[in-house]
Amino acid sequence: QVQLVESGGGLVQAGGSLRLSCAASGRTFSSYAMAWFRQAPGKEREFVASIGRTGELTYYADSVKGRFTISRDNAKNTVYLQMNSLKPEDTAVYYCARARAPSFTISSHLNDYDYWGQGTQVTVSS
Repeated sequence: QVQLVESGGGLVQAGGSLRLSCAASGRTFSSYAMAWFRQAPGKEREFVASIGRTGELTYYADSVKGRFTISRDNAKNTVYLQMNSLKPEDTAVYYCARARAPSFTISSHLNDYDYWGQGTQVTVSS
């Protein structure tokens, strides 16, 4: 069973930065694409960023492009989300997710991911 544990969330002022981490259990981490999603109160879960198995391929939602950077360290079984120039509208619970199969490449589709972390709260004050 795969477990994903997010950390690094918190309260930050607009314009500030945070770095989220997602630690994965198991020995197959490097075989799967990973992603970050977020969910604000009263809204559906939405795609933020995804990264391929080796880290060479990345894909971002338009709303975060140029401000957020996704990366991974396969030796540490960890995926990161560096968030800069944060805005109040970035406030949400952030979740990391693992692709449904090794053959799945980077994707923005929620159903392409089958393992999810418990989420970490990010709050950006104005």
